[in-house]
Amino acid sequence: MQLVVARIGRAHGIKGEVTVEVRTDEPELRLGPGAVLATEPASTGPLTIETGRVHSGRLLLRFEGVRDRTGAEALRNTLLIADVDPAELPEDPEEFYDHQLMDLDVVLADGTEIGRITEITHLPSQDLFIVERPDGTEVMIPFVEEIVTEIDLEEQRAVITPPPGLIDESQAIVVSTRDEEAAAESGSGPSESGSGPSDEGSAESGKDV
Repeated sequence: MQLVVARIGRAHGIKGEVTVEVRTDEPELRLGPGAVLATEPASTGPLTIETGRVHSGRLLLRFEGVRDRTGAEALRNTLLIADVDPAELPEDPEEFYDHQLMDLDVVLADGTEIGRITEITHLPSQDLFIVERPDGTEVMIPFVEEIVTEIDLEEQRAVITPPPGLIDESQAIVVSTRDEEAAAESGSGPSESGSGPSDEGSAESGKDV
Protein backbone atom coordinates (compact mmCIF):
# COMPACT_ATOMS: atom_id res chain seq x y z
CA MET A 1 0.00 0.00 0.00
CA GLN A 2 1.32 3.44 -0.91
CA LEU A 3 0.79 6.21 1.62
CA VAL A 4 1.71 9.90 1.52
CA VAL A 5 4.23 10.63 4.27
CA ALA A 6 5.25 14.22 3.48
CA ARG A 7 4.93 17.18 1.14
CA ILE A 8 7.99 19.09 0.00
CA GLY A 9 7.95 22.80 0.79
CA ARG A 10 10.28 25.60 -0.14
CA ALA A 11 14.02 25.35 -0.72
CA HIS A 12 16.27 26.06 2.27
CA GLY A 13 19.66 27.60 1.64
CA ILE A 14 21.73 27.03 -1.48
CA LYS A 15 22.87 23.42 -1.07
CA GLY A 16 19.73 21.55 -2.13
CA GLU A 17 17.88 21.22 1.18
CA VAL A 18 14.10 21.51 1.31
CA THR A 19 11.58 21.95 4.08
CA VAL A 20 8.94 19.24 4.35
CA GLU A 21 5.44 19.11 5.76
CA VAL A 22 5.49 15.81 7.64
CA ARG A 23 2.39 13.63 7.30
CA THR A 24 3.53 10.66 9.36
CA ASP A 25 3.94 10.08 13.08
CA GLU A 26 7.04 8.03 12.31
CA PRO A 27 9.33 10.43 10.42
CA GLU A 28 12.44 8.69 11.73
CA LEU A 29 11.23 5.50 10.00
CA ARG A 30 9.64 6.90 6.84
CA LEU A 31 11.90 9.88 6.22
CA GLY A 32 15.31 8.68 7.38
CA PRO A 33 18.52 8.74 5.30
CA GLY A 34 18.47 6.03 2.69
CA ALA A 35 14.69 5.91 2.34
CA VAL A 36 13.54 5.65 -1.28
CA LEU A 37 10.21 7.35 -1.89
CA ALA A 38 7.84 7.46 -4.81
CA THR A 39 6.44 10.88 -5.71
CA GLU A 40 3.38 12.65 -7.00
CA PRO A 41 3.87 13.75 -9.71
CA ALA A 42 5.58 10.48 -10.56
CA SER A 43 7.95 12.18 -13.01
CA THR A 44 9.75 13.86 -10.09
CA GLY A 45 10.85 10.63 -8.47
CA PRO A 46 11.72 8.28 -7.10
CA LEU A 47 13.73 10.30 -4.56
CA THR A 48 16.33 8.91 -2.16
CA ILE A 49 16.85 10.82 1.09
CA GLU A 50 20.51 11.63 1.62
CA THR A 51 20.37 13.68 4.82
CA GLY A 52 17.79 14.98 7.27
CA ARG A 53 17.90 17.44 10.13
CA VAL A 54 15.59 19.61 12.21
CA HIS A 55 15.99 23.38 11.95
CA SER A 56 13.76 25.82 13.87
CA GLY A 57 11.20 23.10 14.39
CA ARG A 58 11.03 22.12 10.71
CA LEU A 59 12.40 18.97 9.12
CA LEU A 60 14.91 19.64 6.35
CA LEU A 61 15.77 16.95 3.81
CA ARG A 62 18.30 16.70 1.05
CA PHE A 63 17.90 14.16 -1.75
CA GLU A 64 20.56 12.36 -3.73
CA GLY A 65 21.35 14.25 -6.91
CA VAL A 66 19.90 17.57 -5.70
CA ARG A 67 22.80 19.90 -5.01
CA ASP A 68 21.56 23.47 -5.42
CA ARG A 69 18.65 25.75 -4.68
CA THR A 70 17.31 25.55 -8.23
CA GLY A 71 17.00 21.77 -8.03
CA ALA A 72 15.43 21.98 -4.58
CA GLU A 73 12.90 24.61 -5.66
CA ALA A 74 11.85 22.40 -8.58
CA LEU A 75 10.64 19.80 -6.05
CA ARG A 76 8.27 22.18 -4.27
CA ASN A 77 4.78 20.77 -3.55
CA THR A 78 5.85 17.23 -4.50
CA LEU A 79 4.21 14.54 -2.39
CA LEU A 80 6.49 11.85 -0.94
CA ILE A 81 4.99 8.37 -0.93
CA ALA A 82 6.15 5.30 1.02
CA ASP A 83 5.31 1.65 0.44
CA VAL A 84 3.70 0.33 3.63
CA ASP A 85 2.52 -3.19 4.41
CA PRO A 86 -1.28 -2.93 4.94
CA ALA A 87 -0.96 -5.28 7.91
CA GLU A 88 1.66 -3.08 9.59
CA LEU A 89 0.51 -1.20 12.69
CA PRO A 90 2.10 1.75 14.54
CA GLU A 91 4.15 0.83 17.60
CA ASP A 92 2.01 3.07 19.84
CA PRO A 93 -1.44 1.46 20.34
CA GLU A 94 -2.95 4.96 20.60
CA GLU A 95 -1.82 5.85 17.08
CA PHE A 96 -3.42 4.84 13.81
CA TYR A 97 -2.61 5.01 10.15
CA ASP A 98 -5.12 6.86 8.03
CA HIS A 99 -6.08 3.75 6.08
CA GLN A 100 -7.16 2.12 9.37
CA LEU A 101 -9.53 4.99 10.10
CA MET A 102 -11.08 5.50 6.70
CA ASP A 103 -14.70 4.34 6.40
CA LEU A 104 -15.13 3.82 10.16
CA ASP A 105 -18.67 4.44 11.40
CA VAL A 106 -18.85 7.44 13.73
CA VAL A 107 -21.32 7.07 16.60
CA LEU A 108 -22.19 8.72 19.89
CA ALA A 109 -21.64 6.87 23.17
CA ASP A 110 -25.30 5.77 23.12
CA GLY A 111 -24.90 4.28 19.65
CA THR A 112 -26.55 7.12 17.71
CA GLU A 113 -25.17 7.11 14.18
CA ILE A 114 -23.40 10.28 13.06
CA GLY A 115 -21.86 9.16 9.78
CA ARG A 116 -18.80 7.64 8.16
CA ILE A 117 -15.21 8.89 7.95
CA THR A 118 -14.49 9.72 4.31
CA GLU A 119 -11.36 11.85 4.67
CA ILE A 120 -8.70 12.78 7.21
CA THR A 121 -7.20 16.26 7.07
CA HIS A 122 -3.86 16.95 8.72
CA LEU A 123 -3.50 20.48 10.09
CA PRO A 124 -0.50 21.87 11.98
CA SER A 125 -2.44 21.96 15.26
CA GLN A 126 -4.54 18.80 14.96
CA ASP A 127 -6.09 16.24 12.64
CA LEU A 128 -9.70 16.37 11.48
CA PHE A 129 -12.11 13.62 10.52
CA ILE A 130 -14.31 14.58 7.59
CA VAL A 131 -17.51 12.66 8.30
CA GLU A 132 -20.25 12.15 5.75
CA ARG A 133 -23.68 12.07 7.38
CA PRO A 134 -26.57 9.90 6.19
CA ASP A 135 -28.18 12.92 4.47
CA GLY A 136 -25.03 13.57 2.45
CA THR A 137 -23.81 16.59 4.41
CA GLU A 138 -20.38 16.66 6.03
CA VAL A 139 -19.16 17.53 9.50
CA MET A 140 -15.58 18.05 10.69
CA ILE A 141 -14.59 16.34 13.94
CA PRO A 142 -11.24 17.13 15.62
CA PHE A 143 -9.28 13.94 16.29
CA VAL A 144 -8.50 14.65 19.95
CA GLU A 145 -9.17 12.31 22.82
CA GLU A 146 -11.55 14.74 24.54
CA ILE A 147 -13.91 14.26 21.57
CA VAL A 148 -12.92 10.93 19.98
CA THR A 149 -13.09 8.71 23.03
CA GLU A 150 -12.67 5.32 21.38
CA ILE A 151 -11.40 3.79 18.16
CA ASP A 152 -12.64 0.21 17.83
CA LEU A 153 -11.08 -1.35 14.75
CA GLU A 154 -12.75 -4.70 15.35
CA GLU A 155 -16.21 -3.11 15.35
CA GLN A 156 -15.10 -0.60 12.69
CA ARG A 157 -16.34 2.42 14.60
CA ALA A 158 -15.19 5.63 16.24
CA VAL A 159 -17.07 6.73 19.37
CA ILE A 160 -17.31 10.48 19.97
CA THR A 161 -18.58 12.79 22.72
CA PRO A 162 -18.99 16.07 20.81
CA PRO A 163 -19.32 19.42 22.59
CA PRO A 164 -22.56 21.34 21.99
CA GLY A 165 -22.68 22.77 18.50
CA LEU A 166 -20.13 20.47 16.86
CA ILE A 167 -22.72 18.17 15.31
CA ASP A 168 -25.78 20.43 15.50
CA GLU A 169 -24.99 24.15 15.16
CA SER A 170 -28.38 25.11 16.62
CA GLN A 171 -27.27 23.63 19.95
CA ALA A 172 -24.35 26.03 20.11
CA ILE A 173 -26.69 29.00 19.68
CA VAL A 174 -29.02 27.75 22.41
CA VAL A 175 -26.20 27.10 24.84
CA SER A 176 -24.64 30.49 24.18
CA THR A 177 -27.95 32.30 24.71
CA ARG A 178 -28.67 30.50 27.97
CA ASP A 179 -25.20 31.29 29.28
CA GLU A 180 -25.65 34.97 28.54
CA GLU A 181 -29.10 35.05 30.15
CA ALA A 182 -27.84 33.24 33.23
CA ALA A 183 -24.95 35.66 33.56
CA ALA A 184 -27.27 38.65 33.17
CA GLU A 185 -29.67 37.35 35.81
CA SER A 186 -26.91 36.67 38.29
CA GLY A 187 -25.24 39.98 37.60
CA SER A 188 -21.90 38.33 37.06
CA GLY A 189 -19.70 37.91 34.03
CA PRO A 190 -18.02 34.74 32.91
CA SER A 191 -16.26 32.80 35.65
CA GLU A 192 -12.48 33.23 35.81
CA SER A 193 -11.92 30.09 37.84
CA GLY A 194 -12.47 27.61 35.00
CA SER A 195 -9.48 26.06 33.34
CA GLY A 196 -8.79 26.48 29.64
CA PRO A 197 -8.60 23.70 27.08
CA SER A 198 -6.53 20.73 28.19
CA ASP A 199 -3.05 20.38 26.74
CA GLU A 200 -2.83 16.72 27.68
CA GLY A 201 -2.16 14.19 24.95
CA SER A 202 -4.57 14.19 22.08
CA ALA A 203 -5.27 11.01 20.21
CA GLU A 204 -2.80 10.60 17.40
CA SER A 205 -3.56 9.37 13.91
CA GLY A 206 -0.77 7.96 11.84
CA LYS A 207 -0.44 10.66 9.19
CA ASP A 208 0.34 8.35 6.46
CA VAL A 209 -2.51 9.40 4.26
